[in-house]
Amino acid sequence: MLRGKVAVIGAGFVGSTTAYTIMLKGLFQEIVLIDINKDKAEGDALDMAHGVSFQKPVNIYSGDWQDCKGADIVIITAGVNQKVGETRIDLLKRNADIFKSIVDNVMKYASDDVILLTVTNPVDILTYITYKLSGLPKSQVIGSGTVLDTSRLKYLMSRHTGVDARSCHTYIIGEHGDSEVAAWSITNIAGMNMQRFFENFGKCTDSDLQKMYEEVKNSAYDIIKKKGATYYAIAAAVARIVECISGAENSILTVSAILNGEYGIEDIALSVPTQLSVNGVERILDVPFNEKELAGLRNSAKTLKDSLKSIGF
Repeated sequence: MLRGKVAVIGAGFVGSTTAYTIMLKGLFQEIVLIDINKDKAEGDALDMAHGVSFQKPVNIYSGDWQDCKGADIVIITAGVNQKVGETRIDLLKRNADIFKSIVDNVMKYASDDVILLTVTNPVDILTYITYKLSGLPKSQVIGSGTVLDTSRLKYLMSRHTGVDARSCHTYIIGEHGDSEVAAWSITNIAGMNMQRFFENFGKCTDSDLQKMYEEVKNSAYDIIKKKGATYYAIAAAVARIVECISGAENSILTVSAILNGEYGIEDIALSVPTQLSVNGVERILDVPFNEKELAGLRNSAKTLKDSLKSIGF
């Protein structure tokens, strides 16, 4: 274990489930939950702490802003929830105002080498805002991005092919939201692209691929309509991100990172395959997406920049 302490800001559905998932994985020696509703944070922390005898040793407790001191990673899940029928971009103005206060309070106590991981939606825009407000190097500010979207696509590919989702290799890139792009040109199973795979194993049409993409893009809306919020899978995705960092894995995930010329995109956060190390973003990979996918990626960047401009960033 290379990192000892993680702070989770926000003890709502996503924050508490994320803290619990991290506890189950045994990734940190210390987990602190911070929320404006102190009773909720304390109740969640106590509830989890009562199960530590079944886990690796961990000190899990509720705290305040000063408890960000010494944290290796601060995960920001706080914010207002997405309403039924509301797009992620609709959340922007409400959550941007909240983040100004959160980032200021975190950076009063956090160390210069802290990694900030934004999860609150719209995650790409709030990741960029966090980067600007924190003053940290871009390598230390990331968002959960399309890590979950990519997992959703792998799940659907697995359902269609009968192949384990872990052996389905693909990415969702761009915005975590309506302008996201399925990178079909580099999708493969056992080194075979989808066309080659289905020449020998089953059947898959362009319509099937489009249906998978649409289902990924609309998954959150469907789940929110049915149960009010999404939190299990995003918690698993966030735990996987911090596992990559805490274990210095150099694994590749589609986190939301600040681009500086990659793919012809500057000064915005969005998701492309990114290598994560103990220091956060190690490098952003130059992946040979096809022209349609590159156009979609750049459209995502423009969409996000336009939204940022609307609130003065």
